[in-house]
Amino acid sequence: MRIRRILVSQPEPNPGNSPYNDLAVKHNLKIDFRQFIQVEGVPAKDFRKDRIQILDHTAIIFTSRAAIDHFFRISQELRLTIPDSMKYFCISEATAFYLQKYIVYRKRKIFYANGKFADLVDVLMKHKEDKFLIPLSDVHKDEIPTLLEKAKIQVTEAIMYRTVSADLSDLKEVNYDVLVFFTPVGIKSLMQNFPDFEQNETKIATFGPATAQAVRDAGLRLDVEAPIPEAPSMPAALERFIAEWNKNNK
Repeated sequence: MRIRRILVSQPEPNPGNSPYNDLAVKHNLKIDFRQFIQVEGVPAKDFRKDRIQILDHTAIIFTSRAAIDHFFRISQELRLTIPDSMKYFCISEATAFYLQKYIVYRKRKIFYANGKFADLVDVLMKHKEDKFLIPLSDVHKDEIPTLLEKAKIQVTEAIMYRTVSADLSDLKEVNYDVLVFFTPVGIKSLMQNFPDFEQNETKIATFGPATAQAVRDAGLRLDVEAPIPEAPSMPAALERFIAEWNKNNK
C-alpha cells in the first residue's frame, strides 16, 4: 500500500519555503499539520517554591520565544522591575528581535548565536563573569545543561513553563499512513488522546533519540528515525523512506 497521507505533529509551516510542500508535490501526498503538545505557564506561586531570585542574576539566556514570554510573565506576576543593565543572550537573531515585545531593544545589551545552542555557549564563554539564568520548559533538550556544565558556566535553571499533551478531541481518528513526532511528549499525547490506538500498518517517524525511545517504550514500532548522516532533517528522512516504500509498493 503506497504512502499517501501524513500527519506532522507540529504547527503548519509557511508553505512558501516549506520542504514539506516540496515533498507533497514530488510524491503526490496530503500532509496535514496538528500540534500534539501545548505550553502552559508555571504559576508564579509555584515558581516561588523553587526559591530562585531572578534579580540576583545579571544575564538571561533565551532558547525560544516561549521562554521570553514566560520569563516576562513571571517577572510581572512577581512585580519585579528588570534593570536596564540586564544582559540577554539569545539562541538566534529572530529570538533576539522578539525581545522588542517587552523591552526597548536598542537600549539593552543583547547577544545572539546562529540557532545552535553549542554556538550560543561560545558567546556565553566571553561573559563568564555574569550570573546567568535560563528559563526552561520541564521538557528540554539534554544538550542544554550538558553543554553549560561542560563549559563551567554558572547558570540557574528556572522551570517557567511546562510542555503538556494538547486536547485532540476534535481529531476523531489518526487514520494516516505516517505519523511524525518530534518530542516524547508528542508520543504521550498520542496515547492519552487515543488510548485504543493500534498501529497496524501506520508508520511512525521520529526526530531525536529521546523521541525514538519514547516510541519503543510505548510498545510501538519505529519506522523512520532522524537525524541520520544521510538525512539530517525530518523531510529528508521521509523523502528517503517514502521513495523506497512507494517503489516497492506500486
